[in-house]
Amino acid sequence: MARQKTIKTAVTVEGRGLFSGVACRLRFSPAQENSGIVFVRDDLDSPSRIPADISKVVPRPRRTTLANGTVAIETVEHVLAAVWGLGIDNLTIEMNAEETPSVDGSPLLFTEALQKAGIVAQDSEVKTYLIEEAVSVSDGDTMLAALPGSSDCLDILYDMDYSDIPNIGRQVFSFRLDADDFAGQLASARTFSLESEARELQARGLGTHLTAGDVLVVGPDGPIDNELRFPDEYVRHKICDLIGDLSLLGSRLRGRLVACKSGHELNQSLIRRLVEHLDLAHASSGATREPVMDIRKIIRLLPHRYPFLMVDRIIELQAEKRAVGIKNVTINEPYFQGHYPGQPIMPGVMILEALAQLSGILLSRRLEHTGKVAVLLSMDRVKMRRPVRPGDQLILEAETLHVRTRTGHCRCRALVNDVIAAEAEIKFMLVDADPA
Repeated sequence: MARQKTIKTAVTVEGRGLFSGVACRLRFSPAQENSGIVFVRDDLDSPSRIPADISKVVPRPRRTTLANGTVAIETVEHVLAAVWGLGIDNLTIEMNAEETPSVDGSPLLFTEALQKAGIVAQDSEVKTYLIEEAVSVSDGDTMLAALPGSSDCLDILYDMDYSDIPNIGRQVFSFRLDADDFAGQLASARTFSLESEARELQARGLGTHLTAGDVLVVGPDGPIDNELRFPDEYVRHKICDLIGDLSLLGSRLRGRLVACKSGHELNQSLIRRLVEHLDLAHASSGATREPVMDIRKIIRLLPHRYPFLMVDRIIELQAEKRAVGIKNVTINEPYFQGHYPGQPIMPGVMILEALAQLSGILLSRRLEHTGKVAVLLSMDRVKMRRPVRPGDQLILEAETLHVRTRTGHCRCRALVNDVIAAEAEIKFMLVDADPA
C-alpha cells in the first residue's frame, strides 16, 4: 500500500512574485492525512483558506491561479509541481501576499525547501485515479490525452514543437511521475518566454523587476544573458507546469499522459474532464454513495432529542468512510437567549457537538450489527475559525480515520459558504450497547 506523505517540520521561503514583483513569505507546514494541499492567505484580517482544487481555478494568462471569492493565490504551478513531484499529499501553505515567491521561474526553490523539511509517510493510503479509458482534450494543434497504462506511476510524454523558432525547435521528453527523480531531472527547469513576449509583459507592468539573467528570455540567438541548464530545458519546464496542474485533481493519476504543445488552459481542461468521469463513476456505483437521510432516519440512529439534536439532514454518505450533513442555524435555537443577547453567536461547543453527532452517524454504519455504540472519548486539534450566526447553514463533514475494536477516530470540519468555521479530530470509545 502506498501511503500518503507530508513534511516533518515547517519551512519558510521568501522571494518576489514572478509577475507582480511583490515580496512574499511562503511557509510550508505539515498537514493531517486526507487534508490535501491548502493555501492560506494569512495577511488578511480574516485568513482565507483555498484548497488546491480544480474547482478553485480562475482564468489567468500564462499561469495557474486559485481563488476563493475575491481572495486569490497567483502563479501556484511551480509550488504545486514541487509538492506533487516529491510525492507530498498533505500540506498547508501559508502566504502573506497574493503571488507565490519566485527566484528563477522554476520549482527549485520550493523543492529544496521541502527536501530540507523532510518528507514522512502517514498511515492513510494514497488517493489514486487509475485511467481505465482514454480521455483527451484539444485546441487547434494542441492536445493532451490520458490513457490506460501503468498502475503504479504516471508515464508522461511531452512533445513540444517550436519549429518556427530555430533555437528552440522541437523537444520531446518523457518522465515517470512517482518513479523518476523529480528533483534531479525537472525541478531546476525554468519558465521561458520569447524576447517579444517579455517586452510585451513588461510594457503591461508585469515582471518589471526581472532581467534576462533572472529567467530564460529567448532571443534570435538563444537565451539572452543566460545559459540553459539542460539542452532540453524548455520541454522539461513544460512537464513541471503539467505536474503542478495535475495536483489540482487531488488524486494521483496512474496510467499515461501524452501531451502535444499543452499549456495551463488545456491541462486544466483535462483535469475537469477526469473529474466528470470520476463523478459519473460514483453516480453509477450503488456502493459508493447511499441515499440521503432526512430527520426521521437520523432520529432512528441518534438518541439525541430537542434541544440537543444538532444534525438536520445527511446529504452524502459514502459507506463507512465519509458523511456530509447540514445544520440549519436559526434564531430559535435556545442557546441564543444567553449567547449572547444582542450579539447571537453559536457556541463553539455546540458546533463540535454537531460534528460529534455526524461522526456517530458515520460510525453507526460500521457498528450496526456489532452490539457496540460510540461514546465520545476525546477531541484533538480543535480550531474555531469563524463565528456562526443565526441564518447560517453549517455544512458538516466527517471522515473516518480508524475504527478498531475499542476505538473510533474521525476527522471533522464545519463550513459556512465554503469557509471553515471549526475543525477537530474526534475519538470515540466503542462500548457495549445497553441491553435494554
